[in-house]
Amino acid sequence: MGSVYQINKGVSRPIEFKGLKGQYIAILAGGLVFLLALFAVLYISGVPLYFVLVLVLGLGLGLFYSVFRLCKRFGVHGLSKYLAKRGIPSHIRFCSRKEFTGLKVLKGGLYGRV
Repeated sequence: MGSVYQINKGVSRPIEFKGLKGQYIAILAGGLVFLLALFAVLYISGVPLYFVLVLVLGLGLGLFYSVFRLCKRFGVHGLSKYLAKRGIPSHIRFCSRKEFTGLKVLKGGLYGRV
């Protein structure tokens, strides 16, 4: 009789933790580390504790709300795609044809320098 192998269902799925998927876990973790450092700096510098607690808790709630909202709005890879799409120019302006006159048609209909 043959060997019995387990099937790993979900190997290609993104990491999920409490409803957050993929990159949003790292964004939330980075925000929490920043808030911890902010708390430490404000506490050591002598700012009253109640003010520091209210400030850090308020910023923490805002961080959680915004990260969960981004996760729900864009999905796993949607934020990266959105930011990449914003980086593409709407049009390209050039003043001479010099760049395009030296191009030759290569295999497959692609253009390139020869």
